Amino acid sequence: MRRLSRTVIGALTALSACAVATPASAAPASCSRAVGPGEHTVPVTFEGREYPVNVYVPAGARATERLPIVLNLHGTQSTGSGQLAYSGMRPAADAGRYLVVAPDGAIPAAAGFAWNVPGVGTPPVGARDDVAYLDHVIGTAAGTLCGDPARIYGTGYSGGGRMLSAFACHRPQALAAIAPVAGLRAGRPDPSDPTGPDPSSCTPARGVPVLTFHGEQDRTNPYQGGGSAYWGYSVPAAQQRWARIDDCLPRPLTIRISRTVTKTSYLGCSGGAAVTLYTVADGGHTWPGTTIDNGNGTVTHDISANQVMWRFFQQYRIPRRPTAWRHAVPDADAGRR
Repeated sequence: MRRLSRTVIGALTALSACAVATPASAAPASCSRAVGPGEHTVPVTFEGREYPVNVYVPAGARATERLPIVLNLHGTQSTGSGQLAYSGMRPAADAGRYLVVAPDGAIPAAAGFAWNVPGVGTPPVGARDDVAYLDHVIGTAAGTLCGDPARIYGTGYSGGGRMLSAFACHRPQALAAIAPVAGLRAGRPDPSDPTGPDPSSCTPARGVPVLTFHGEQDRTNPYQGGGSAYWGYSVPAAQQRWARIDDCLPRPLTIRISRTVTKTSYLGCSGGAAVTLYTVADGGHTWPGTTIDNGNGTVTHDISANQVMWRFFQQYRIPRRPTAWRHAVPDADAGRR
């Protein structure tokens, strides 16, 4: 991994201070990326502290070319660099020509970190506000890495998927679409009935297109719910809640993709979005298509999470107006209802 010179770091830090929360309508006409293709770390300053953030610039990217951004959040006990490796997203970024931004959490956990997911448990005293921090990470990527402020997407694995879900609840205007893997949530479990989400804990001001992947044999974040206190409700319950948030049609469409993979989509949502779940019957707590065995069960190769999510992401843009959003390409399954 290449680190930046002090001169470049200084320039990036100065630029990042004015880059946070750049609206799609204010995208500058031109840009100049300070780093070339490959993996780097760039500094993000937040509340007086500088954090190194792992980024990947796709092969062949021109310095003045505005590229889409995919925020990729690691699971608990991992790191941004570990997530880049586990997800196998470098070649996918080369093929799709997008930037990958993989920051670290800040709560120490084994050999890595955990995220401070809002509304879940009691964080350590002084824990970083990770919703606000991710705002700064995205702003730096859009401002100093020549990212396209209208094409910002998010994914994450396990605890990173939970963090991404919470970020979408609190900052729906920051992302065009999300695709958590083995970690979709729609707010905290309801304290009075943890088998369902607490509606008051996820009330985004606009709908968010959602794609997710989950194995039915996941023992860490069980598909049917239960397990850790922060998990509670099932993955289908999380999908149903997002379908209500996005004002989708009440009955989903289910398609069998392979012997072990089914695709369930809520369509007809506000703005033309979809809320889609890929269920892997024999899948563990794993990333579909990865070549790395993390010891958490079966990995399906019937689908590639990276390929499927990129096709999904390309349909969406962050709207110019904060209360509305547009859909670029109809969902491929829309005609089958």
